[in-house]
Amino acid sequence: MQANGKTTIITGNGKGKTTSAMGLMVQAATAGRRIYFGQFMKQGRYSEIKMLRDAFPEITIDQYAGGFVIGRDPKDEDKQLAQHGITKAAQTLTSGQYDLIVLDEINIALFLELVTLPQVLDLIESKPPHIDLVLTGRYADPQATAGADATYEMLQVKHYYNNGVAARLGIEM
Repeated sequence: MQANGKTTIITGNGKGKTTSAMGLMVQAATAGRRIYFGQFMKQGRYSEIKMLRDAFPEITIDQYAGGFVIGRDPKDEDKQLAQHGITKAAQTLTSGQYDLIVLDEINIALFLELVTLPQVLDLIESKPPHIDLVLTGRYADPQATAGADATYEMLQVKHYYNNGVAARLGIEM
Protein backbone atom coordinates (compact mmCIF):
# COMPACT_ATOMS: atom_id res chain seq x y z
CA MET A 1 0.00 0.00 0.00
CA GLN A 2 1.23 3.44 -0.91
CA ALA A 3 0.38 6.48 1.18
CA ASN A 4 -0.99 8.45 -1.76
CA GLY A 5 -4.74 8.32 -1.22
CA LYS A 6 -6.58 11.59 -1.68
CA THR A 7 -9.83 13.20 -0.60
CA THR A 8 -11.96 14.55 -3.45
CA ILE A 9 -15.20 16.49 -3.27
CA ILE A 10 -17.54 16.65 -6.27
CA THR A 11 -20.18 19.33 -5.76
CA GLY A 12 -22.20 22.00 -7.57
CA ASN A 13 -25.67 22.49 -8.99
CA GLY A 14 -24.94 20.76 -12.28
CA LYS A 15 -25.74 17.19 -13.22
CA GLY A 16 -23.09 14.47 -13.09
CA LYS A 17 -21.70 14.33 -9.56
CA THR A 18 -22.78 10.76 -8.85
CA THR A 19 -22.02 9.72 -12.41
CA SER A 20 -18.51 11.13 -12.12
CA ALA A 21 -17.92 9.23 -8.87
CA MET A 22 -19.24 6.06 -10.50
CA GLY A 23 -16.77 6.53 -13.33
CA LEU A 24 -14.00 6.60 -10.74
CA MET A 25 -15.38 3.41 -9.18
CA VAL A 26 -15.49 1.60 -12.52
CA GLN A 27 -11.91 2.67 -13.26
CA ALA A 28 -10.80 1.52 -9.79
CA ALA A 29 -12.67 -1.80 -10.06
CA THR A 30 -11.06 -2.62 -13.39
CA ALA A 31 -7.68 -1.90 -11.80
CA GLY A 32 -8.37 -4.44 -9.04
CA ARG A 33 -9.10 -1.95 -6.29
CA ARG A 34 -11.62 -2.66 -3.54
CA ILE A 35 -14.50 -0.20 -3.45
CA TYR A 36 -17.21 0.84 -1.01
CA PHE A 37 -20.12 2.98 -2.21
CA GLY A 38 -22.26 4.47 0.55
CA GLN A 39 -25.18 6.40 -0.86
CA PHE A 40 -27.08 8.95 1.20
CA MET A 41 -30.39 10.58 0.23
CA LYS A 42 -31.31 8.03 -2.45
CA GLN A 43 -32.81 4.56 -2.26
CA GLY A 44 -33.63 2.06 -4.95
CA ARG A 45 -32.30 0.12 -7.88
CA TYR A 46 -32.23 2.82 -10.52
CA SER A 47 -30.00 2.50 -13.60
CA GLU A 48 -26.63 3.47 -12.06
CA ILE A 49 -27.06 1.15 -9.06
CA LYS A 50 -28.29 -1.66 -11.31
CA MET A 51 -25.18 -1.26 -13.50
CA LEU A 52 -22.82 -1.37 -10.55
CA ARG A 53 -24.50 -4.38 -8.95
CA ASP A 54 -24.77 -6.32 -12.21
CA ALA A 55 -21.37 -5.53 -13.71
CA PHE A 56 -19.19 -5.03 -10.63
CA PRO A 57 -20.14 -7.37 -7.79
CA GLU A 58 -16.83 -6.51 -6.14
CA ILE A 59 -18.18 -3.03 -5.32
CA THR A 60 -19.95 -3.02 -1.95
CA ILE A 61 -23.07 -0.83 -2.08
CA ASP A 62 -25.08 0.45 0.88
CA GLN A 63 -27.90 2.98 0.68
CA TYR A 64 -28.92 5.18 3.60
CA ALA A 65 -32.30 6.74 2.80
CA GLY A 66 -35.95 5.90 3.21
CA GLY A 67 -36.60 6.87 -0.39
CA PHE A 68 -35.53 9.71 -2.66
CA VAL A 69 -35.10 12.56 -0.16
CA ILE A 70 -34.17 15.40 -2.49
CA GLY A 71 -37.22 17.59 -3.16
CA ARG A 72 -39.05 16.80 0.08
CA ASP A 73 -38.58 17.52 3.75
CA PRO A 74 -36.48 14.87 5.50
CA LYS A 75 -38.25 12.64 7.99
CA ASP A 76 -36.95 11.28 11.30
CA GLU A 77 -36.28 8.00 9.48
CA ASP A 78 -34.02 9.87 7.03
CA LYS A 79 -31.94 11.26 9.90
CA GLN A 80 -31.68 7.83 11.54
CA LEU A 81 -30.58 6.24 8.27
CA ALA A 82 -28.06 9.03 7.59
CA GLN A 83 -26.64 8.62 11.09
CA HIS A 84 -26.35 4.87 10.49
CA GLY A 85 -24.61 5.67 7.20
CA ILE A 86 -22.05 8.03 8.70
CA THR A 87 -21.29 5.51 11.45
CA LYS A 88 -20.86 2.78 8.83
CA ALA A 89 -18.68 5.10 6.72
CA ALA A 90 -16.37 5.77 9.67
CA GLN A 91 -16.07 2.03 10.36
CA THR A 92 -15.50 1.27 6.68
CA LEU A 93 -12.83 3.94 6.40
CA THR A 94 -10.69 2.29 9.05
CA SER A 95 -11.60 -1.35 8.30
CA GLY A 96 -8.73 -1.96 5.90
CA GLN A 97 -11.14 -3.68 3.48
CA TYR A 98 -11.34 -0.93 0.84
CA ASP A 99 -9.05 1.22 -1.29
CA LEU A 100 -11.71 3.65 -2.55
CA ILE A 101 -14.65 4.88 -0.51
CA VAL A 102 -17.35 6.99 -2.17
CA LEU A 103 -19.95 8.70 0.02
CA ASP A 104 -22.53 9.83 -2.47
CA GLU A 105 -24.81 12.79 -1.61
CA ILE A 106 -23.22 13.18 1.82
CA ASN A 107 -22.91 16.92 1.17
CA ILE A 108 -26.72 17.16 0.88
CA ALA A 109 -27.11 15.08 4.05
CA LEU A 110 -24.88 17.63 5.79
CA PHE A 111 -26.73 20.59 4.26
CA LEU A 112 -30.05 19.16 5.53
CA GLU A 113 -28.46 18.55 8.96
CA LEU A 114 -28.98 14.78 8.79
CA VAL A 115 -25.27 14.45 9.62
CA THR A 116 -23.06 17.04 11.30
CA LEU A 117 -20.06 18.99 10.07
CA PRO A 118 -17.83 17.51 12.81
CA GLN A 119 -18.81 14.01 11.61
CA VAL A 120 -17.87 14.81 8.01
CA LEU A 121 -14.64 16.57 8.98
CA ASP A 122 -13.72 13.59 11.17
CA LEU A 123 -14.08 11.30 8.13
CA ILE A 124 -11.74 13.52 6.13
CA GLU A 125 -9.21 13.86 8.94
CA SER A 126 -9.23 10.18 9.94
CA LYS A 127 -8.81 8.84 6.40
CA PRO A 128 -5.87 6.44 6.30
CA PRO A 129 -3.16 7.71 3.92
CA HIS A 130 -3.58 4.92 1.34
CA ILE A 131 -7.36 5.29 0.89
CA ASP A 132 -9.07 7.48 -1.69
CA LEU A 133 -12.19 9.17 -0.28
CA VAL A 134 -14.78 10.83 -2.52
CA LEU A 135 -17.65 12.96 -1.16
CA THR A 136 -20.41 14.05 -3.54
CA GLY A 137 -23.48 16.23 -3.49
CA ARG A 138 -24.56 19.82 -3.82
CA TYR A 139 -23.75 22.45 -1.23
CA ALA A 140 -20.37 21.15 -0.06
CA ASP A 141 -19.41 22.89 3.15
CA PRO A 142 -16.41 25.24 2.79
CA GLN A 143 -14.69 23.62 5.78
CA ALA A 144 -14.97 20.23 4.09
CA THR A 145 -13.61 21.54 0.78
CA ALA A 146 -10.74 23.18 2.68
CA GLY A 147 -9.80 19.75 4.05
CA ALA A 148 -10.00 18.02 0.66
CA ASP A 149 -7.12 17.51 -1.75
CA ALA A 150 -9.31 18.26 -4.78
CA THR A 151 -12.73 19.82 -5.29
CA TYR A 152 -14.70 19.79 -8.52
CA GLU A 153 -17.79 21.87 -9.09
CA MET A 154 -20.36 20.78 -11.63
CA LEU A 155 -21.89 23.89 -13.18
CA GLN A 156 -25.30 23.87 -14.80
CA VAL A 157 -25.41 26.28 -17.69
CA LYS A 158 -28.69 25.06 -19.14
CA HIS A 159 -30.91 22.04 -18.47
CA TYR A 160 -34.17 20.78 -19.90
CA TYR A 161 -35.51 20.22 -16.35
CA ASN A 162 -36.18 23.95 -16.38
CA ASN A 163 -38.58 23.38 -19.30
CA GLY A 164 -40.56 20.71 -17.45
CA VAL A 165 -38.81 17.59 -18.78
CA ALA A 166 -38.85 14.90 -16.08
CA ALA A 167 -35.95 12.60 -15.25
CA ARG A 168 -35.52 10.03 -18.00
CA LEU A 169 -34.80 6.35 -17.38
CA GLY A 170 -31.25 5.51 -18.40
CA ILE A 171 -30.16 9.15 -18.51
CA GLU A 172 -30.97 10.80 -15.18
CA MET A 173 -32.07 7.73 -13.26
